[in-house]
Amino acid sequence: MIASILVYVGTDAVGDGLIKLPFVRALRAAFPTARITWVAGKGPTVYAGILAPLVAGLIDEVIDDAGIGSRPLELLRRPLAGREFDLILDTQRRLLTSLILKQVRHRRFISAAAGYLLSDARPARKAKPSSMAAQLAGLVELASGRPLGPAAPLPRDPAIEAEADRLLPPGPRYVGFAPGAGGRYKCWPLDRYLALAAEMAGEGLVPVFLLGPAEAEDWAGAIRAALPSARLPVQEAARPTPLLTIALGRRLSAAVANDSGTGHMLAAADIPLVSLFGPTPAEKFAPVTARPTLLRAQDFGGTAMEAIPLAAVEQALRRTLAGDAPVCF
Repeated sequence: MIASILVYVGTDAVGDGLIKLPFVRALRAAFPTARITWVAGKGPTVYAGILAPLVAGLIDEVIDDAGIGSRPLELLRRPLAGREFDLILDTQRRLLTSLILKQVRHRRFISAAAGYLLSDARPARKAKPSSMAAQLAGLVELASGRPLGPAAPLPRDPAIEAEADRLLPPGPRYVGFAPGAGGRYKCWPLDRYLALAAEMAGEGLVPVFLLGPAEAEDWAGAIRAALPSARLPVQEAARPTPLLTIALGRRLSAAVANDSGTGHMLAAADIPLVSLFGPTPAEKFAPVTARPTLLRAQDFGGTAMEAIPLAAVEQALRRTLAGDAPVCF
Protein backbone atom coordinates (compact mmCIF):
# COMPACT_ATOMS: atom_id res chain seq x y z
CA MET A 1 0.00 0.00 0.00
CA ILE A 2 1.25 3.48 -0.90
CA ALA A 3 0.72 5.70 2.12
CA SER A 4 3.21 8.49 1.38
CA ILE A 5 4.32 10.06 -1.90
CA LEU A 6 7.03 12.60 -2.68
CA VAL A 7 6.67 14.52 -5.95
CA TYR A 8 9.84 16.33 -7.02
CA VAL A 9 9.85 19.38 -9.33
CA GLY A 10 12.58 21.89 -10.02
CA THR A 11 10.46 25.01 -9.71
CA ASP A 12 6.91 26.06 -10.65
CA ALA A 13 5.89 29.39 -12.12
CA VAL A 14 2.17 30.07 -12.65
CA GLY A 15 2.15 28.51 -16.12
CA ASP A 16 3.94 25.40 -14.83
CA GLY A 17 1.49 25.03 -11.98
CA LEU A 18 -1.51 25.21 -14.32
CA ILE A 19 0.00 22.72 -16.78
CA LYS A 20 0.77 20.30 -13.93
CA LEU A 21 -2.70 20.57 -12.41
CA PRO A 22 -4.10 17.57 -14.39
CA PHE A 23 -1.14 15.52 -13.10
CA VAL A 24 -1.97 16.51 -9.51
CA ARG A 25 -5.62 15.57 -10.01
CA ALA A 26 -4.70 12.25 -11.63
CA LEU A 27 -2.26 11.44 -8.83
CA ARG A 28 -4.83 12.12 -6.12
CA ALA A 29 -7.41 10.00 -7.96
CA ALA A 30 -4.92 7.14 -8.27
CA PHE A 31 -3.87 7.34 -4.59
CA PRO A 32 -6.88 8.82 -2.75
CA THR A 33 -5.64 8.09 0.78
CA ALA A 34 -1.91 8.75 0.38
CA ARG A 35 -0.16 11.74 1.93
CA ILE A 36 1.31 13.68 -1.01
CA THR A 37 4.33 15.94 -0.46
CA TRP A 38 5.28 18.35 -3.26
CA VAL A 39 8.96 19.33 -3.19
CA ALA A 40 10.29 22.21 -5.31
CA GLY A 41 14.01 21.52 -5.19
CA LYS A 42 15.53 24.43 -7.12
CA GLY A 43 13.19 27.36 -6.57
CA PRO A 44 9.74 28.40 -5.47
CA THR A 45 6.47 26.73 -6.40
CA VAL A 46 3.17 28.54 -6.93
CA TYR A 47 1.52 25.67 -5.06
CA ALA A 48 2.89 27.33 -1.94
CA GLY A 49 1.57 30.71 -3.08
CA ILE A 50 -1.02 31.98 -5.56
CA LEU A 51 -2.19 28.51 -6.67
CA ALA A 52 -2.27 26.97 -3.19
CA PRO A 53 -6.10 27.11 -3.04
CA LEU A 54 -6.28 25.06 -6.26
CA VAL A 55 -4.46 22.10 -4.72
CA ALA A 56 -6.02 22.16 -1.26
CA GLY A 57 -6.97 18.57 -0.49
CA LEU A 58 -5.03 17.30 -3.50
CA ILE A 59 -1.56 17.98 -2.04
CA ASP A 60 -1.03 17.56 1.70
CA GLU A 61 2.36 19.25 2.10
CA VAL A 62 4.41 21.68 0.00
CA ILE A 63 8.14 22.16 0.58
CA ASP A 64 9.15 25.36 -1.18
CA ASP A 65 12.64 26.07 -2.56
CA ALA A 66 14.12 23.03 -0.81
CA GLY A 67 17.64 23.35 -2.21
CA ILE A 68 17.73 19.78 -3.48
CA GLY A 69 19.06 18.50 -6.78
CA SER A 70 21.79 20.88 -8.01
CA ARG A 71 25.23 20.01 -6.57
CA PRO A 72 27.20 16.74 -6.80
CA LEU A 73 28.14 16.99 -3.10
CA GLU A 74 24.47 16.34 -2.28
CA LEU A 75 25.14 12.72 -3.20
CA LEU A 76 27.02 12.38 0.10
CA ARG A 77 23.98 12.98 2.30
CA ARG A 78 20.31 12.14 2.49
CA PRO A 79 18.02 15.07 1.60
CA LEU A 80 14.97 15.96 3.70
CA ALA A 81 16.63 15.07 7.00
CA GLY A 82 16.19 11.34 6.67
CA ARG A 83 12.45 11.32 5.89
CA GLU A 84 11.09 8.23 4.14
CA PHE A 85 8.41 7.81 1.46
CA ASP A 86 6.66 4.81 -0.02
CA LEU A 87 6.85 6.35 -3.51
CA ILE A 88 8.96 9.05 -5.14
CA LEU A 89 7.85 10.56 -8.46
CA ASP A 90 10.62 12.49 -10.19
CA THR A 91 9.06 14.84 -12.77
CA GLN A 92 12.36 16.07 -14.26
CA ARG A 93 14.97 14.30 -16.41
CA ARG A 94 18.42 15.54 -15.30
CA LEU A 95 20.40 12.47 -14.21
CA LEU A 96 22.39 14.18 -11.43
CA THR A 97 19.20 15.53 -9.89
CA SER A 98 17.61 12.09 -10.05
CA LEU A 99 20.64 10.48 -8.41
CA ILE A 100 20.48 13.03 -5.58
CA LEU A 101 16.73 12.55 -5.18
CA LYS A 102 17.18 8.79 -4.98
CA GLN A 103 19.17 9.34 -1.77
CA VAL A 104 15.85 10.08 -0.04
CA ARG A 105 14.70 6.88 1.70
CA HIS A 106 11.94 5.22 -0.31
CA ARG A 107 10.33 1.92 -1.27
CA ARG A 108 9.67 2.76 -4.94
CA PHE A 109 11.23 5.31 -7.30
CA ILE A 110 9.73 6.40 -10.65
CA SER A 111 11.80 8.63 -12.92
CA ALA A 112 12.14 9.11 -16.68
CA ALA A 113 15.73 10.41 -16.37
CA ALA A 114 18.27 8.72 -18.65
CA GLY A 115 15.60 6.59 -20.29
CA TYR A 116 14.20 5.34 -16.97
CA LEU A 117 17.66 4.04 -15.99
CA LEU A 118 17.05 4.61 -12.26
CA SER A 119 13.33 3.87 -12.26
CA ASP A 120 11.70 0.88 -10.59
CA ALA A 121 9.17 0.74 -13.45
CA ARG A 122 9.44 1.50 -17.16
CA PRO A 123 6.84 2.09 -19.87
CA ALA A 124 6.23 -0.61 -22.43
CA ARG A 125 7.18 1.76 -25.25
CA LYS A 126 10.28 3.94 -25.15
CA ALA A 127 9.05 6.86 -27.28
CA LYS A 128 8.68 9.97 -25.13
CA PRO A 129 5.24 11.60 -25.44
CA SER A 130 5.56 15.12 -26.83
CA SER A 131 2.93 16.52 -24.47
CA MET A 132 4.15 17.54 -21.04
CA ALA A 133 0.78 16.51 -19.64
CA ALA A 134 1.10 13.06 -21.22
CA GLN A 135 4.62 12.63 -19.83
CA LEU A 136 3.40 13.41 -16.31
CA ALA A 137 0.33 11.21 -16.72
CA GLY A 138 2.67 8.38 -17.70
CA LEU A 139 4.43 8.65 -14.34
CA VAL A 140 1.11 8.18 -12.53
CA GLU A 141 0.25 5.15 -14.67
CA LEU A 142 3.65 3.58 -13.97
CA ALA A 143 3.29 4.21 -10.25
CA SER A 144 -0.25 2.87 -9.99
CA GLY A 145 0.10 0.07 -12.54
CA ARG A 146 -3.16 0.92 -14.28
CA PRO A 147 -4.59 3.41 -16.81
CA LEU A 148 -5.77 6.75 -15.50
CA GLY A 149 -9.36 6.97 -14.35
CA PRO A 150 -11.48 10.07 -13.78
CA ALA A 151 -9.49 12.95 -12.30
CA ALA A 152 -10.01 14.04 -8.72
CA PRO A 153 -12.24 17.12 -8.50
CA LEU A 154 -10.78 20.52 -7.75
CA PRO A 155 -11.71 22.13 -4.44
CA ARG A 156 -14.65 24.55 -4.44
CA ASP A 157 -14.87 27.51 -2.12
CA PRO A 158 -18.51 28.39 -1.31
CA ALA A 159 -17.73 32.12 -1.23
CA ILE A 160 -16.05 31.97 -4.64
CA GLU A 161 -18.92 29.93 -6.08
CA ALA A 162 -21.36 32.56 -4.80
CA GLU A 163 -19.26 35.31 -6.39
CA ALA A 164 -19.24 33.43 -9.70
CA ASP A 165 -23.04 33.12 -9.52
CA ARG A 166 -23.29 36.87 -8.90
CA LEU A 167 -21.07 37.67 -11.87
CA LEU A 168 -22.69 35.11 -14.21
CA PRO A 169 -26.19 34.48 -12.85
CA PRO A 170 -27.93 31.22 -13.77
CA GLY A 171 -30.29 31.41 -16.71
CA PRO A 172 -28.50 32.66 -19.82
CA ARG A 173 -26.32 30.40 -21.93
CA TYR A 174 -22.79 31.77 -21.73
CA VAL A 175 -19.91 31.25 -24.17
CA GLY A 176 -16.40 32.24 -23.14
CA PHE A 177 -13.58 34.02 -24.96
CA ALA A 178 -10.03 34.36 -23.61
CA PRO A 179 -8.25 36.56 -26.18
CA GLY A 180 -5.08 37.20 -24.19
CA ALA A 181 -1.85 35.30 -23.60
CA GLY A 182 1.58 35.76 -22.08
CA GLY A 183 2.79 37.30 -25.36
CA ARG A 184 0.79 38.99 -28.09
CA TYR A 185 2.42 36.70 -30.65
CA LYS A 186 0.27 33.90 -29.13
CA CYS A 187 -2.97 35.90 -29.55
CA TRP A 188 -5.51 35.33 -32.29
CA PRO A 189 -6.57 38.81 -33.55
CA LEU A 190 -9.00 40.57 -31.24
CA ASP A 191 -11.22 41.69 -34.12
CA ARG A 192 -11.86 38.02 -34.97
CA TYR A 193 -12.76 37.26 -31.36
CA LEU A 194 -15.19 40.19 -31.49
CA ALA A 195 -16.71 39.01 -34.78
CA LEU A 196 -17.14 35.48 -33.43
CA ALA A 197 -18.66 36.76 -30.19
CA ALA A 198 -21.06 38.97 -32.16
CA GLU A 199 -22.25 35.90 -34.09
CA MET A 200 -22.93 34.08 -30.82
CA ALA A 201 -24.69 37.11 -29.32
CA GLY A 202 -26.91 37.32 -32.41
CA GLU A 203 -28.10 33.78 -31.66
CA GLY A 204 -29.03 34.54 -28.07
CA LEU A 205 -25.85 33.45 -26.27
CA VAL A 206 -24.09 35.81 -23.88
CA PRO A 207 -20.40 36.39 -24.69
CA VAL A 208 -18.10 36.30 -21.66
CA PHE A 209 -14.61 37.79 -22.06
CA LEU A 210 -11.99 36.68 -19.54
CA LEU A 211 -9.22 39.29 -19.44
CA GLY A 212 -6.11 39.76 -17.36
CA PRO A 213 -5.21 43.21 -15.98
CA ALA A 214 -2.97 44.24 -18.91
CA GLU A 215 -5.46 42.98 -21.48
CA ALA A 216 -8.33 44.78 -19.75
CA GLU A 217 -6.43 48.04 -19.92
CA ASP A 218 -5.90 47.64 -23.68
CA TRP A 219 -9.08 45.87 -24.76
CA ALA A 220 -11.95 46.26 -22.29
CA GLY A 221 -13.20 49.52 -23.82
CA ALA A 222 -13.17 48.13 -27.35
CA ILE A 223 -15.01 44.98 -26.26
CA ARG A 224 -17.72 46.92 -24.43
CA ALA A 225 -18.17 49.31 -27.37
CA ALA A 226 -18.42 46.50 -29.93
CA LEU A 227 -20.52 44.14 -27.79
CA PRO A 228 -22.73 45.88 -25.21
CA SER A 229 -24.20 42.51 -24.18
CA ALA A 230 -20.80 41.01 -23.38
CA ARG A 231 -19.81 40.29 -19.80
CA LEU A 232 -16.34 41.00 -18.41
CA PRO A 233 -16.72 39.27 -15.02
CA VAL A 234 -13.08 39.34 -13.92
CA GLN A 235 -13.10 43.14 -14.16
CA GLU A 236 -16.27 43.24 -12.04
CA ALA A 237 -14.96 40.86 -9.37
CA ALA A 238 -14.14 42.04 -5.89
CA ARG A 239 -11.00 39.87 -5.79
CA PRO A 240 -9.97 38.08 -9.00
CA THR A 241 -8.15 34.78 -8.41
CA PRO A 242 -7.43 31.66 -10.51
CA LEU A 243 -10.04 29.79 -8.46
CA LEU A 244 -12.64 32.40 -9.45
CA THR A 245 -11.69 32.14 -13.14
CA ILE A 246 -12.17 28.37 -12.96
CA ALA A 247 -15.52 28.83 -11.19
CA LEU A 248 -16.61 31.25 -13.92
CA GLY A 249 -15.48 28.71 -16.50
CA ARG A 250 -17.86 26.11 -15.09
CA ARG A 251 -20.74 28.42 -15.98
CA LEU A 252 -19.80 28.50 -19.68
CA SER A 253 -21.27 26.16 -22.29
CA ALA A 254 -17.95 26.29 -24.16
CA ALA A 255 -15.00 28.61 -24.62
CA VAL A 256 -12.32 29.70 -27.11
CA ALA A 257 -8.82 30.48 -25.83
CA ASN A 258 -5.27 31.00 -27.01
CA ASP A 259 -2.30 29.08 -25.60
CA SER A 260 -2.43 30.81 -22.23
CA GLY A 261 -2.82 30.44 -18.50
CA THR A 262 -6.49 31.33 -18.82
CA GLY A 263 -6.86 28.52 -21.35
CA HIS A 264 -5.50 26.05 -18.80
CA MET A 265 -7.83 27.45 -16.14
CA LEU A 266 -10.80 26.90 -18.46
CA ALA A 267 -9.57 23.36 -19.11
CA ALA A 268 -9.48 22.84 -15.33
CA ALA A 269 -13.16 23.81 -15.30
CA ASP A 270 -13.77 20.64 -17.37
CA ILE A 271 -15.73 22.41 -20.10
CA PRO A 272 -15.57 21.98 -23.90
CA LEU A 273 -12.67 24.13 -25.08
CA VAL A 274 -11.47 25.33 -28.49
CA SER A 275 -7.72 26.01 -28.19
CA LEU A 276 -5.85 28.12 -30.75
CA PHE A 277 -2.13 27.59 -31.40
CA GLY A 278 0.40 29.25 -33.67
CA PRO A 279 4.07 29.75 -32.76
CA THR A 280 3.87 27.45 -29.73
CA PRO A 281 3.54 23.67 -30.24
CA ALA A 282 0.06 22.36 -29.53
CA GLU A 283 1.41 18.83 -29.14
CA LYS A 284 3.42 20.01 -26.13
CA PHE A 285 1.23 22.63 -24.47
CA ALA A 286 -2.36 21.65 -25.30
CA PRO A 287 -4.57 21.94 -22.21
CA VAL A 288 -6.08 18.78 -20.78
CA THR A 289 -9.87 18.72 -20.89
CA ALA A 290 -12.53 16.12 -21.57
CA ARG A 291 -13.62 17.66 -24.90
CA PRO A 292 -10.66 19.40 -26.54
CA THR A 293 -10.63 20.99 -29.98
CA LEU A 294 -7.25 22.14 -31.29
CA LEU A 295 -6.80 24.53 -34.20
CA ARG A 296 -3.22 25.11 -35.34
CA ALA A 297 -1.98 27.86 -37.64
CA GLN A 298 0.25 25.28 -39.37
CA ASP A 299 -2.80 23.42 -40.60
CA PHE A 300 -3.89 26.54 -42.48
CA GLY A 301 -0.56 27.23 -44.17
CA GLY A 302 1.14 29.51 -41.66
CA THR A 303 2.74 29.80 -38.25
CA ALA A 304 1.33 33.12 -37.02
CA MET A 305 -2.01 33.18 -35.24
CA GLU A 306 -3.48 35.28 -38.07
CA ALA A 307 -3.32 32.19 -40.30
CA ILE A 308 -6.25 30.60 -38.41
CA PRO A 309 -9.41 31.62 -40.30
CA LEU A 310 -12.43 33.00 -38.52
CA ALA A 311 -14.63 30.51 -40.35
CA ALA A 312 -12.67 27.55 -38.98
CA VAL A 313 -12.94 28.76 -35.37
CA GLU A 314 -16.64 29.50 -35.80
CA GLN A 315 -17.24 26.01 -37.20
CA ALA A 316 -15.32 24.41 -34.34
CA LEU A 317 -17.19 26.44 -31.71
CA ARG A 318 -20.58 25.61 -33.23
CA ARG A 319 -19.76 21.91 -33.26
CA THR A 320 -18.56 22.14 -29.68
CA LEU A 321 -21.73 23.92 -28.55
CA ALA A 322 -23.81 21.31 -30.38
CA GLY A 323 -22.03 18.54 -28.46
CA ASP A 324 -20.37 17.02 -31.51
CA ALA A 325 -17.09 15.15 -31.44
CA PRO A 326 -13.84 17.04 -30.92
CA VAL A 327 -12.23 18.65 -33.94
CA CYS A 328 -8.51 18.54 -34.69
CA PHE A 329 -7.47 20.22 -37.92
